[in-house]
Amino acid sequence: MPHDSLTGRVLVLGGARSGKSTHAEGLLAGPGPVDYLATSQRVPGDAEWDARIAKHRARRPAHWTTIETIDVASELVRHTDRPLLVDCLTVWLTRQMDEAGVWDGGPGTDERLAAATDELVAAFTAARRPVVAVSNEVGQGIVPSAPSVRRFRDEMGVLNMRVAAAVDEVWFCVAGLPQRLK
Repeated sequence: MPHDSLTGRVLVLGGARSGKSTHAEGLLAGPGPVDYLATSQRVPGDAEWDARIAKHRARRPAHWTTIETIDVASELVRHTDRPLLVDCLTVWLTRQMDEAGVWDGGPGTDERLAAATDELVAAFTAARRPVVAVSNEVGQGIVPSAPSVRRFRDEMGVLNMRVAAAVDEVWFCVAGLPQRLK
């Protein structure tokens, strides 16, 4: 489906290296402009992460505009016809959990994370521009032994469910094979 025919909101799920980003990018293939919202940030001294970012950038067509931010909600509701690709909600959630102070468990952390998540889901619901969002499905493995990893897995599962309910289509990628769920 080239992006000139994409009019709704799409969520592409999958595990690590499942082909989800490639599939999402393919949904927006075409000659027209696309806003690519990257939620990651550079980590000083992390050459492997820098290589991942470079690989994603190299795949993007030159006519796509890259936006690096975790303020996904503002871009979702921005008044424009330009399609938006959000890659990815998993990194967005990690950064939101960091900013809310979830790992330290201080007062108000749960409320700050819930407010960020509510804002994001509301923005998906309100979005009028074509959107393709990528997110990891992290709940198909064993139950993690560390409480922080269980918390992340649970928050990711809830976020994916809420975004899936707010969008028009949901795809699941396994071994590079996208399957439409909704």
